[in-house]
Amino acid sequence: MGRATDSRIYKKMILSVEEDAMTITVACGGTMSDQVPKFVTQARASFLLGIPEAELDRISKESGLGLVERAGDEDETYFTYEELHWICVLASHQAQQVH
Repeated sequence: MGRATDSRIYKKMILSVEEDAMTITVACGGTMSDQVPKFVTQARASFLLGIPEAELDRISKESGLGLVERAGDEDETYFTYEELHWICVLASHQAQQVH
């Protein structure tokens, strides 16, 4: 095979990959924004922020951030992403005061 043949094969491969990528993008693109939850549980918030649940619970109660929902005799606290941001700010501010 000569360089011209190699070049044509390479161009066909690129077009094929681009077409597949466009198909994947179109197939997945419409549902991504619908899958982002508006609220996260305390357990997930603890994981995302990298702080223990007990610390998150304390900050939540002191700051009034979070929404407590009762299901039977169980309480579950939910947070918006904006609340997670403020909890992160409060936690880092408190950590700076300790050091």
